Amino acid sequence: MPDGPGVTPEDVPASPALARLGIVLPAPLWAWLCRWSGWLGPIAVAVFAGVLRFSGLGTPNALIFDETYYAKDAYSLWHGGYETSWPDDANGQITAPNPNIPFRTDPAYIVHPPVGKWIIGLGEQLYGMNPFGWRFMTAVLGTLSVLMIARIGRRLFRSTLLGCVAGLLLAVDGLHFVMSRAALLDLVVMFWFLAAFGFMLLDRDRTRALLAKRLADGMTGDWLFLGWRPHRLAAAACLGLMTATKWSGLYGLLAFALLAACWDASARRLAGSRNWLLWGLWDAFLAGLVMGVVTLGVYLSSWTGWILSSTAPGKGGYYRDWGLTHPGFGPDWLRSLWHYHVTMEEFHVNLHSPHTYQSNPWSWLLQGRPVSFFYESPKNGQAGCHVAECAREVLGIGTPLLWWAGVVALGYCLYRWLMRRDWRAGAILCGLAAGYLPWFFFQDRTIFLFYTVAFVPFVALAVAMMVGAMIGPAGASQDRRSVGGVGAGLLILAVMWNFLYFYPLYTGQTIPMEDWRARMWFTSWI
Repeated sequence: MPDGPGVTPEDVPASPALARLGIVLPAPLWAWLCRWSGWLGPIAVAVFAGVLRFSGLGTPNALIFDETYYAKDAYSLWHGGYETSWPDDANGQITAPNPNIPFRTDPAYIVHPPVGKWIIGLGEQLYGMNPFGWRFMTAVLGTLSVLMIARIGRRLFRSTLLGCVAGLLLAVDGLHFVMSRAALLDLVVMFWFLAAFGFMLLDRDRTRALLAKRLADGMTGDWLFLGWRPHRLAAAACLGLMTATKWSGLYGLLAFALLAACWDASARRLAGSRNWLLWGLWDAFLAGLVMGVVTLGVYLSSWTGWILSSTAPGKGGYYRDWGLTHPGFGPDWLRSLWHYHVTMEEFHVNLHSPHTYQSNPWSWLLQGRPVSFFYESPKNGQAGCHVAECAREVLGIGTPLLWWAGVVALGYCLYRWLMRRDWRAGAILCGLAAGYLPWFFFQDRTIFLFYTVAFVPFVALAVAMMVGAMIGPAGASQDRRSVGGVGAGLLILAVMWNFLYFYPLYTGQTIPMEDWRARMWFTSWI
């Protein structure tokens, strides 16, 4: 049905589905619903996701898993401009019935850039140094990402229904849900990665519309510049914010710069350019240069608090005074920052310490080894336990049926890309590859399954694309679409049931030990 600005009652036919139900809506109301359906559906899915994420956000009342680092680092950034050290008993003091915040000003050595912690700290500024405060912003970003993927899916598939399916699937993914309710950096990485992808799609559509206009004016695709690219600059800025949260954003920059160049070369070829390959190399150089400069500029800006901190020993950011005692090229802050980054890189490369919940990327798509963020085993009469023994856990694991369906969907996308040259499948696979494949080069490094939250939106998009194929094309027979629609609906209902089944493990609810064991489908989940 027609939607968007300019839709009038004359443009919109009556709905056959509503007619079969005996429902007759006034023509102006039906036209209004059609006009705004592209926003009403995604907003409804986002509201659903937000209610899930904000309900009981302050539970458990503890610094779970790596919140012990990032919640306190975020507080330090907002109160001093750089990360500081905390006493050993700080967690107990912060979460006590009468909390105390033992903030100190001596610098601490950190291994991740500051943007994600600045964002987490915003929630602490608004609601205080408590679980709700330090989880607030990740819940906001998690909710917004559901709205974003619904709109992105709509633009990618040219279908409001499939966009909303992608949003719904992301809303009920267990790992995305858990990470939206924890003050860790990876959900922030995911948000900026998805935002960059959305801007890339906008840039693609805008550029092709401009080329179509030039063709209508009698021009060709052999132009030095394909026009002003504000959306590409916005994508680069998002990639800069992603990289300034975790360095894995650099892989997103490389992947999206290549994707931009391929899209430009394809557009020139469709526009009739005889030298589209040569122009494509120029576009690749230009995309890499412009996006790289913007990303680097945003990244350096994120360190402003550290740069402006004191150079007196022990009074500013860690290593801030290093450049004063080591003369060389450039200002002292740049030499100090470079040295700091060298030591950070050495830390990441040599991070081989065994961890109970570490996993290999080969098992990630199958959710082979989830991460327990929080666990207690209360006895009868404790924490709402009414049997002999209970369990209370926050388990970082994706909704299994969604991810297992995602493996099939990614295979379908690979087929569509290789055999049918479907650019939509290629775009989804590009995002997945940027977030997933680089981890295979770190087989000996201590890494965890929750890193996959960075590319879970692309898994949701892949499943949504497969759902569209199950429903069938618009020209298919009614029987074909009915059977396909039932199959697609059953798949979505199964994913939602699976999410509800594991919901107690996502939210730290107290359940009987037998119920907890029933949800441990594999020994590797324990």
